[in-house]
Amino acid sequence: MGVTYEPYDVSHLDAVVALCAAEGWPSFPADPARAGRALVAPGVTSVVACDDGEVLGFATMLSDGEIQAYLSLLVVTSSRRGEGIGGNLVREGFRRAGGQRVDLLAEDDAQGFYTSMPHRRRPGFRLYPEQ
Repeated sequence: MGVTYEPYDVSHLDAVVALCAAEGWPSFPADPARAGRALVAPGVTSVVACDDGEVLGFATMLSDGEIQAYLSLLVVTSSRRGEGIGGNLVREGFRRAGGQRVDLLAEDDAQGFYTSMPHRRRPGFRLYPEQ
């Protein structure tokens, strides 16, 4: 059947949490119920890539639906990277979320992936107001 791209559903939660845990990302595994709420919060568009029922990756976009979108999370299982799944998740998430552009922060080892897409480089920051 091949890879399909579909809206996140609660049935995908365990696989999404496992993908985050495999990447060493602590927020979703620390509280899966909170992760499930975050994936469907107002203004959030979450898309999963599946192949024969197996979740291969997911993307989460935050958007005003008109101008601004922000790619907050993107991951593809390591065994399926390099197949175009990540790019398709970005495009599908953006199509569903709406907007004119996507902003994001990238890990150093992911920069090659993002620079392969049409882009403009801008400096960015991640703020932690509570700390």
